[in-house]
Amino acid sequence: MEQVTLYNGVKMPLVGYGVYQVSPEECERCVRDALAVGYRAIDTAQSYFNEAQVGHALVNSGVPREEIFLTTKVWVEHYGYEEAKKSVLESMRKLQTSYLDLVLLHQPFSGYYGAYRALEDLYAEGKVRAIGVSNFYPDRLVDIASFSRVKPMVNQVECHPFHQQGEAKRWMEKYGVQMEAWAPFGEGRGGLFENPLLVQLAEKYRKTTAQIMLRWHIQRGVVVIPKSTHKDRMAENLNIFDFALKPADMDRIAALDKGQSAFFSHSDPAMVEWFVQMVEERKSK
Repeated sequence: MEQVTLYNGVKMPLVGYGVYQVSPEECERCVRDALAVGYRAIDTAQSYFNEAQVGHALVNSGVPREEIFLTTKVWVEHYGYEEAKKSVLESMRKLQTSYLDLVLLHQPFSGYYGAYRALEDLYAEGKVRAIGVSNFYPDRLVDIASFSRVKPMVNQVECHPFHQQGEAKRWMEKYGVQMEAWAPFGEGRGGLFENPLLVQLAEKYRKTTAQIMLRWHIQRGVVVIPKSTHKDRMAENLNIFDFALKPADMDRIAALDKGQSAFFSHSDPAMVEWFVQMVEERKSK
């Protein structure tokens, strides 16, 4: 598995397995399948409600803990210093691990400065090997990178051929922040899997459109966390290191960029209200 090196020297696999929208009933089996076919990075979050199942899978997989790059994310209701620190320790308990490889703040709302201070202290204490953020637009990323003791090492954002985040990527590179893509396939929205160019390239390279997209990401230096509940698809998504897209084909994919989210904008006040409502609903779970 190819890796990237974060600015603090920690190595992170270029391809990981994400468990967003994987049900608790399926999660343990899926993570064990992912590890069996060769994944060594697992991405979960407090708000996915499956950390305990991920933990069981890791313990029962037979794969040494030190070979696995494990990520979780702090949800908004746990922001603020004390609550964030407590929540990460609780995540470690559920995940059955004495340390985490990466912890991210999941959303750029509410008391994220206090929460980030907690991550900085957990990092200093050696309980977390790397820290970062998720869904932080360039202005907020520059803000937190400039006024924190420890710059974020990773920013996990929506990224796929229809929303390539070129401007955000440039700012991340300026501040030494590794870009990581959630929804690297855009969940297929807008007919992405059937896009004529991607289909043509899949035929050219004798790969699937999913493999073309993943290869495009990693050639841009972007970490990806594709999700599937099917073991054969998991293996397929990992099988992208035996070919390379030519520069001209990378440029053709770059031309697909629509420059807007396929899901929502974090700067839209109505969406902020939606997140507030979701936080309130999840407090009851």
